[in-house]
Amino acid sequence: MSLKIGLALGSGAARGWAHIGVIRALQKYGMEPDIVCGCSIGSVVGAAYAASSLDRLENWVTSLNRLDLAKYAELSFRSGLIDKERLHEGFVNNICSDDSKIENLDKAFGSVATDLHTGREVWFTQGNTLTAVWASISLPGLFAPAAFEDKWLVDGGLVNPVPVSMCRSLGADVVIAVDLNADIVGKHSRKEQDTSAKSSTVEKLIKDKYKTDVKKESDSQISLSNWRETIVDYSAQLFPDLQKEQQPEPPGMFETIAGSVNIMQDRITRSRMAGDPPDVLLSPRLAHVSLLEFYRAEESIQVGYDLTLQKLDQIRHAINS
Repeated sequence: MSLKIGLALGSGAARGWAHIGVIRALQKYGMEPDIVCGCSIGSVVGAAYAASSLDRLENWVTSLNRLDLAKYAELSFRSGLIDKERLHEGFVNNICSDDSKIENLDKAFGSVATDLHTGREVWFTQGNTLTAVWASISLPGLFAPAAFEDKWLVDGGLVNPVPVSMCRSLGADVVIAVDLNADIVGKHSRKEQDTSAKSSTVEKLIKDKYKTDVKKESDSQISLSNWRETIVDYSAQLFPDLQKEQQPEPPGMFETIAGSVNIMQDRITRSRMAGDPPDVLLSPRLAHVSLLEFYRAEESIQVGYDLTLQKLDQIRHAINS
């Protein structure tokens, strides 16, 4: 009787496209996972794999550029800073249908989220697939919390960034874990920013796109000038080439969020894996890819693929022992 292979795909925002490369390498060498569990971006890739839609997802994400990503901006603190409706359409077209059920997917799939009130893990192993994905990726500041039953759910990386335990619970005999944050803390250097120079082109682009939306919010006394700092910081993540090195400046909102989440997830991952280590741990070196650089998919996918090839002997040993 062959062993069931479980794949635990960790959180890590834009670095998460490396998961696609890991899966591609495992497939190529005949070590196809039977069970896939994901947290945050790992849930996105895991759902696509379980739904046999990995080709569509890969084609989509490798076609994205910086301007495409700017279109997903949503200038509302109430609903988060990503346009959920527009992104949901992308998920439906490239991951699974709106009515897809986890129990009907081609592979066993699980997704982890966090109960905002209690701080407890919430596991999705049945029910609507995209509901599970949205709950798992709801990173505070980027997405509004996801409503589910009587709970408000946020990013699963707050409690279980690499869901090894879920893989084992779903019946995996051998667990391969992918930790995207292993080399992040203390090693991700920040490029200094000239906010006045870098913002002109990108800020105008986003202002023009959203002038109608901003007008609609005039009743709450929110003027466009109040969004300037947020827009500049968001655009700096998408358009780093527009930055110029000048005197050090305080970190912006997104850099603060990213740094805080990275530190937290790194510490939690270390603690969780000490108590429940995977059979094989893959740690792609992606410190150079920032939180929102989703347009660097080809690079991240290749890093995941190459690392998996380097670890093939270790993976085979774990499966065959």
